[in-house]
Amino acid sequence: MTAPVSLGAAQARRVALAAQGFLDPRHAVPTMRTFQRTLARTGVLQVDSVNVLERAHYMPLYSRMGPYDRTLVDRAQRSSARSPRRLVEYWAHVQALMPVELWPVMQHRMAEHRARRGKWGFVAEAPELEANLLAEVRERGASTARDLDDGLPRSREHWGWNWSNTRRVLDFLYTAGDLAVAGRTTQFEVLYDLPERVIPAEVLDRPTPSPADANRELVRRAARSHGVATARCLRDYYRMPVDHVRGAIAELVEDGELIPATIEGWDRPAYLHRDARSPRRVGARAVLSPFDPVVWERERAERLFDFRYRIEIYVPRHLRVHGYYVLPFLLGDRIVGRVDLKADRREGRLVVKAAYAEPGAPADTGEQLGEELDQLARWLGLGDVAVEPRGDLAPALLARSGAGTSGRLG
Repeated sequence: MTAPVSLGAAQARRVALAAQGFLDPRHAVPTMRTFQRTLARTGVLQVDSVNVLERAHYMPLYSRMGPYDRTLVDRAQRSSARSPRRLVEYWAHVQALMPVELWPVMQHRMAEHRARRGKWGFVAEAPELEANLLAEVRERGASTARDLDDGLPRSREHWGWNWSNTRRVLDFLYTAGDLAVAGRTTQFEVLYDLPERVIPAEVLDRPTPSPADANRELVRRAARSHGVATARCLRDYYRMPVDHVRGAIAELVEDGELIPATIEGWDRPAYLHRDARSPRRVGARAVLSPFDPVVWERERAERLFDFRYRIEIYVPRHLRVHGYYVLPFLLGDRIVGRVDLKADRREGRLVVKAAYAEPGAPADTGEQLGEELDQLARWLGLGDVAVEPRGDLAPALLARSGAGTSGRLG
């Protein structure tokens, strides 16, 4: 066990950003090696269906790597003669892409879901449908729920989602590990297939670690990705039960891999990973997806950055404070603003619906944000940035290019 340490608030913030890859030098042309380095920092990439700007799993990579070829992510989800599959989709945080080597580590989680099938409602009453779907996937290969749907009654509840009983059973089979996600269609529909046709044989044949070893590995990975974290932060990263985390933390502390820490302004014990970097400066400039690991645990974001953040996608329009799809703006080691963005693909524009500075933001925040938005637009294949006059940063964005009241940048 290593002696406890004390960190200042700014130091903890820089440790966290370094752990997430914001200290890594950007490559002029990001390669698969760049992608692998970045994935090693984030650990997982959350998947979400919202496509107002860009799919959620592409954005954290962009925030760290800069403009990159998105086919790197697509290639990592396929096996080829030259390269085995690197990523697979599972409930690793929520729905997320995780390194494929985590498949054996997740076996206990899958078994727990299988044992709790009675809590899946209709699934518990549909063993025949379950067997039929497995047989159908085995025969057909990778298939969507739409491909397999046999016309069973659908429910139109829950925000308009049209979940069929077929889809419910398929999701249970995927969560229990009896099916795996082979990929997604261009409409973002899940393709289900047998694990042996998705997971590389070398990974599938690995022994399943004990529950204690699996818990320790997930906490270890969470600690590396956080740099410094409370038990709550470590638990949230892979969405682990409290009792799975406590023992793993104690063992990693005893082994010296986690170092007990106190952080200025934090009222809970924290843990510093022994390999965490503690830079004097972080020169980041990036917009962060609402699903970025830096901000997805909202209490942690507030403690690290004094930044209160709530995603307002599900808030009625008249009750939204900052907008529909709002991205924090990271500059240096601080979050200095937030910007509501939309990719208008039909018109070829990146639309800035609103832009706000945080208290104490530096004077050049508008200029820095404008440059970042220009780069983002180019990466998205959009030829123009259009600024709407909402928020205290909007005038600076407009004035930056002499756009006057036309609302155009570029």
